[in-house]
Amino acid sequence: MTEIIGVRFKNGGKEYYFDPKGIEAHVGDEVIIETAKGPEFGVCSKANAQVPDEAVVQPLRPVLRLVTDKDRAVLQRNKEKEDKALKVCQDKILEHKLDMKLVRVECSFDGNKLLFFFTSEGRVDFRSLVKDLASTFHSRIELRQIGVRDESKMLGGLGICGRPFCCNAFLDQFQPVSIKMAKTQGLSLNPAKISGACGRLMCCLKYEQGAYEDAVKRLPKNESFVETPDGAGTVNAVDYLRETVKVRLEDSPETPQVYAGDEINVVRSGKGRRPEGYVAPPRSELEKLRKTTPPPAPPEGRPLAGSIDAALSSLDGAERPGRRGNDGRRRGDKPRQEGRPRPENRPKQEPKPRQEGKGKDSPKPKAPERAKEGQSRNRRRRRGGGKPKEGGAPQAPKA
Repeated sequence: MTEIIGVRFKNGGKEYYFDPKGIEAHVGDEVIIETAKGPEFGVCSKANAQVPDEAVVQPLRPVLRLVTDKDRAVLQRNKEKEDKALKVCQDKILEHKLDMKLVRVECSFDGNKLLFFFTSEGRVDFRSLVKDLASTFHSRIELRQIGVRDESKMLGGLGICGRPFCCNAFLDQFQPVSIKMAKTQGLSLNPAKISGACGRLMCCLKYEQGAYEDAVKRLPKNESFVETPDGAGTVNAVDYLRETVKVRLEDSPETPQVYAGDEINVVRSGKGRRPEGYVAPPRSELEKLRKTTPPPAPPEGRPLAGSIDAALSSLDGAERPGRRGNDGRRRGDKPRQEGRPRPENRPKQEPKPRQEGKGKDSPKPKAPERAKEGQSRNRRRRRGGGKPKEGGAPQAPKA
């Protein structure tokens, strides 16, 4: 057994083992360790522990010390140097007209080396750029081309799920993801829905792939001929997440039924004709496949309409909630005037007796004299040709 501590150099990076050399480190402690490139800063991700010798690559690099105030001052100075180098390198890229995108700059703990990460669609000749940067910072310069997935891992961000990128939060290394995983899980093959911010397939497709592959082995395929507790039929759809199967029965193909995966007996897997000479087992044998108690059958007639009618009848004469406003009136009622009694409190008025001459068969009253004068005036106007047109002489009356 070998005593080790786990250290990460950056958030979401790979965990490396180091020899603690008697130093007690806890998770989250900042340490200075010895690497092949010199002393570096890291964060303890695994406290002192004993691991088998086979899990360790010998020789182990030692832990130099826990971070001190002097080391933190060096880290702050390196951070300022990185920010300055990022701006200078971007200006130099524009000056040399290079087709590359600068992503990040890292400075070694001792400040003797600057590492520039960039992305580009093709190969870039940056020899002149390296010379300008070396003469500006008087340090060792290294430019490293990375992919779009590494760019997202470095920059971070939020995914379509609303959580930080998995690659930036906890993934040590990228796992291979293929479009076959999306097909197996029944996801939409629209690239906009299954791709991450980097433009590649989302890493989370790999998380549940094993569970889906196991479900595919246990559940029947689409269009398979199966036996169910209610009879034989054809598989219409398979829900791998709930492990249920929708079957279109031969007796009632219009209403597919849903069954659990262990309630299905596969007669023919996949597409094809009905097996020749197949005879359905008796209903008593098929009923043994049922693992859950079926829901009670609805009563004959129209149960839904009957329940609605019963509910409405129980509300007749009762005040329905939410129907009255602050003034106690129902919606649509006319506002009641102040001082007027309610209709049910008003005194009943006796019907007035019908007056003579106002019956149904009584003669209509004569028209007023003024109406007669108006009619005669209109008649004379029509006989005289009407009013003259605008801009013209009045027409002579017809003979």
